[in-house]
Amino acid sequence: MKIAILGATGWIGGAILKEALSRGHQVTALVRDPSKLSVTDVAVHAVDLEQPLVAEPFTGVDVVIASVGGRAQQNHGLVASTVQYLLDVLPNAKVPRLLWVGGAGSLEVAPGVTLVSSPDFPAAYKDEALAQGEALQVFRAAQTAINWTFVSPAAEIYPGESEGPYRLGGDSFFTDANGRSRISVTDYAKAMLDEAEQGTHANQRISVAY
Repeated sequence: MKIAILGATGWIGGAILKEALSRGHQVTALVRDPSKLSVTDVAVHAVDLEQPLVAEPFTGVDVVIASVGGRAQQNHGLVASTVQYLLDVLPNAKVPRLLWVGGAGSLEVAPGVTLVSSPDFPAAYKDEALAQGEALQVFRAAQTAINWTFVSPAAEIYPGESEGPYRLGGDSFFTDANGRSRISVTDYAKAMLDEAEQGTHANQRISVAY
């Protein structure tokens, strides 16, 4: 497929880029600073998310995978605004699908109770978690022809190689046999590319953990 990865120089976006290339897909990287891109066999476009996106870099793309947290620019407001930019622009570029790197904070630990609202949720990640929750609301409220999937990682996503099979869930927070919610960035990238290739979760949020 032809895949555009927005945020391909971030650590999650970079893992997704590596996985996409390993599967033989044709990749376009959309990044703030092209000089930070460490691979050469991809097309590259410089993108400033503080400005409205335009359709041209997305033309001819089968699926867009967006990894946007706003942490690098210290501007978590970029998260929800980028969702809206993409939902506005991608139909004009005739891109049918959008996959979004979401957060775990909006997962429910009980009906109507989100993980980010838990008293022991780490303060350092709270703003980003809230921003990702707002992004999910934008997706769910949108009247759009775009086929979107919001992919939440486990509460712990960390650098590392594959540790084996992952599990998919929905809106509910879930843990492994040891009571931990965890996924390596490599296995998260695998789950993202599996969804890109299979397209089995249209217009919904899924979650990935061991």
